[in-house]
Amino acid sequence: MFINRIQLKQNLSIVFLLVFCINSLFAQESDTTLIMSQPSKKGLNFSDIQDLTKDGFNFWQDNFSGHFAGIDFGLNTFLNSDYSNYSSEDDGFMENDLIRSNSLFINLINQSIGLQRNRNTIGLVTGLGLQLQSYRLDNNTTIFQEPFGKVIPKTLVFDDNQKSKLSVSYIVAPLLAEFQVPVRHYANRFYFSAGLYGGIRIGSHTKIKYRVEKQKEKLKTPDNFSIHKFKYGIMARAGYRWINVFATYDLQNFFKEEKGPELTSFTFGITLLQF
Repeated sequence: MFINRIQLKQNLSIVFLLVFCINSLFAQESDTTLIMSQPSKKGLNFSDIQDLTKDGFNFWQDNFSGHFAGIDFGLNTFLNSDYSNYSSEDDGFMENDLIRSNSLFINLINQSIGLQRNRNTIGLVTGLGLQLQSYRLDNNTTIFQEPFGKVIPKTLVFDDNQKSKLSVSYIVAPLLAEFQVPVRHYANRFYFSAGLYGGIRIGSHTKIKYRVEKQKEKLKTPDNFSIHKFKYGIMARAGYRWINVFATYDLQNFFKEEKGPELTSFTFGITLLQF
């Protein structure tokens, strides 16, 4: 009897030992499965990193934004003048008062095209604008167009308060390459752009203001004055924050060939308002 009890205890001990070993084995398998499954749900594996970095890290999330739209104000003058096809008496009849000869640009349409994949500091800029250009001529000089198209000066004397100017209106469209350099802050950038522009003349006239018996009068004469219908030239722009400047230089004569003196229009000025 005593021996049976001893054998029974030994058998029970063996059973408990087997149960403990089996339980430990399943517990280890369960822990291992839990550790392996967790990264697949919440972790970042190697294939995910490749997907994020295959195009490079982009710290410049905004699209490229060029500078053209706005209101520009500039001064006009003529360069490279040649009056060889006129008499000495008519020499210099298109000389203008620089301070009172101005251009107003109203640039309403601006289109920017970025040229970089992971940055936004280089691109192309185009758009559409209106240029209102005027030249303040000598007080008692205006111009007329002869039947064969040649422009000639005309002296009109009313009184000492006479004012004479030539006004030309264009629709202009540029194509500029622009480069931007961030300064101290991502949003504050110095920019420089340069390229070509073209314009189509939509109107032109001369105007003389004078007084008769203290009454203000004006004489306005619309005509094409043998000014080119289309023009083209070089445009450059630069700026930083609220300080912005521009310049344009025509690559053709102001008047048609042999219809007027050889003159090249040049305009420079500042941006009053950016859109």
